[in-house]
Amino acid sequence: MLRRLIQLYTGLALYGVSTAMFVRADLGADPWNVFHLGIMKLLSLDIGTVMIVTGALVLLLWIPLRQRPGLGTISNVIVLGLAADAALSLMPVLNSLVARGTLLVCAVVVNAIATGMYIGAGFGAGPRDGLMTGIHARTGWSVRTIRTAIEVSVLFIGWLLGGTVGVGTVVYALAIGPLIQLCLPWFRQKPTRKPEPQSEPAL
Repeated sequence: MLRRLIQLYTGLALYGVSTAMFVRADLGADPWNVFHLGIMKLLSLDIGTVMIVTGALVLLLWIPLRQRPGLGTISNVIVLGLAADAALSLMPVLNSLVARGTLLVCAVVVNAIATGMYIGAGFGAGPRDGLMTGIHARTGWSVRTIRTAIEVSVLFIGWLLGGTVGVGTVVYALAIGPLIQLCLPWFRQKPTRKPEPQSEPAL
């Protein structure tokens, strides 16, 4: 249990760090962070605050879907935003295109590792992933269709609000699936089996 908790919170913290890296790279981000950046610019809020509020609002959509949040779900809402703001306060603004491109690639890799860690800990899906699985359970629509519809919707809204869409958005879309598939087996926790009692030798 302790190992799973450490893995969960390390993964969530790294996810927040990857968000800060996307922001500092300023070359485009994943759809949800494009949405977060758009809201941030519209309301002049910290991106961490936007992430926390967005996660809480998405979690409310679980109610009609009859989804039950776990520890990982609640922690996701809080930790991602706090970690993103903390990381941003420590990261300098970069002007070099080479440095920004390198940071972008690192952001995608860190995001994949972080996702593998917090999902593999087995404490429940994040609010956004739970929305997808909840809609699938209630409607029977394919997960691929639902995920695509949600991602395209938040990307479009974020772009309209001024969120940064660019090469990073394309890189993320192409790379994140294979990277998560690679990382998830590293962190998926397996239940421990109790040793079977040995039978006494027959006399």
